[in-house]
Amino acid sequence: MTPDKFRIGLVQMACGLKPQANLDYAVQKVREAAQKGAQIICLQELFRSQYFCREEDARLFDLAEPIPGPSTAVLCPLAAELGVVIVASLFEKRATGLYHNTAVVIDADGTLLGMYRKMHIPDDPLFFEKFYFTPGDLGFRAFDTKFGRIATLVCWDQWYPEAARLAAMTGANILFYPTAIGWHPSEKAELGEAQHDAWRTAQRAHAIANGIYVAAVNRVGFEGTPENGLEFWGASFVSDPFGRMLAEASHDKEEILIVECDVKQMEEIRRGWPFLRDRRIDAYGPITSRFLV
Repeated sequence: MTPDKFRIGLVQMACGLKPQANLDYAVQKVREAAQKGAQIICLQELFRSQYFCREEDARLFDLAEPIPGPSTAVLCPLAAELGVVIVASLFEKRATGLYHNTAVVIDADGTLLGMYRKMHIPDDPLFFEKFYFTPGDLGFRAFDTKFGRIATLVCWDQWYPEAARLAAMTGANILFYPTAIGWHPSEKAELGEAQHDAWRTAQRAHAIANGIYVAAVNRVGFEGTPENGLEFWGASFVSDPFGRMLAEASHDKEEILIVECDVKQMEEIRRGWPFLRDRRIDAYGPITSRFLV
């Protein structure tokens, strides 16, 4: 039986130009999180590199790796050594010419439990992900770890209530969102505050609507050139199943958030706000349509 309470650790870090150095640094941060009591530790989206999707360059496919592969060869023994669960976002090379943005889940004994492939792929200025990633085909999954049943989505998935609902319906106790989101410097003064507030509000709403813990972990730092770069806004956070903020990181500093989650609180909140009970599953067929007009 998994315990009623578990402690999560979110690693908010800046990334440099050398993938091996980023991996080594992430290992260091996982160790720090474990020393602080974290049992389930989540790294940010594509932590092994800077956010390469700012440009379309076929040479950057060389950053991809198979799963299992070099990163899991480091992280699986690390999880076993520390006795922690690790959620890690990787650039997956599934086959030549076929790539995914993939989160792996590693149990506390070092077992690679499985993976989730990012379903929603954006294509916006400086977020040219459709050039690199094929949409996921594994569906929405939960993983039974030593410390709890968890689900993971990735970044752009954050904006879709359908994804959060389906992930919650797998019976997970917490939903992790490894993330790489930031401001276009030219927009920050006018739109930055509203953009960040919308991002945080959307995910808190997922927590409330599904009665589930939500944890988003973002990177920090400026990447790119002054004319063509992104300022990643950090602000990693954990929300309880009622949308209350349990912890939130700064916009501009590397941090490790440690938060205890209580499965019994989910039970209490879902009893008082029985959204899952009152869903009209007989009436939702049109949701699979692109539009209704």
